[in-house]
Amino acid sequence: MTSKSRMDLESVLTLENLTIAIRNGIDREGMPEEQAKEMAQHILNFFGYSERMIDNVLEPEDRDAFYMLEDTGILTTEREETTLYDGREWRIHYWLFRKERILELVCGFDIKAEDAESDVSIYEELEDGVWDALKNGAS
Repeated sequence: MTSKSRMDLESVLTLENLTIAIRNGIDREGMPEEQAKEMAQHILNFFGYSERMIDNVLEPEDRDAFYMLEDTGILTTEREETTLYDGREWRIHYWLFRKERILELVCGFDIKAEDAESDVSIYEELEDGVWDALKNGAS
């Protein structure tokens, strides 16, 4: 990953970036800019300044929007399990932003593919005669 990509992943998620990610992730041609911006604002209002929010504050129609964004890779879930004082297990479900995926959707490229292309094989850096020298030396 380039240093610019790392810097962008560590920065604060903006309304503009989330709007672009929603448009690119859901439907590049069909979703109007204003509708994507309204959805982005609505989602950001739940998170505030955090990158994680608890699921039980969502109404069913809000949860549907979160599931739609999970399908595009913009959001993901995690859960914690804890034991209550009376011995019962309690699960807490959270929603989290996937900043790497959001950056991919904003920039229009796949970070993982870029990383794979930038990984240089050590064999590509060897001079042409090295294999012959090793082969002749081993005999």
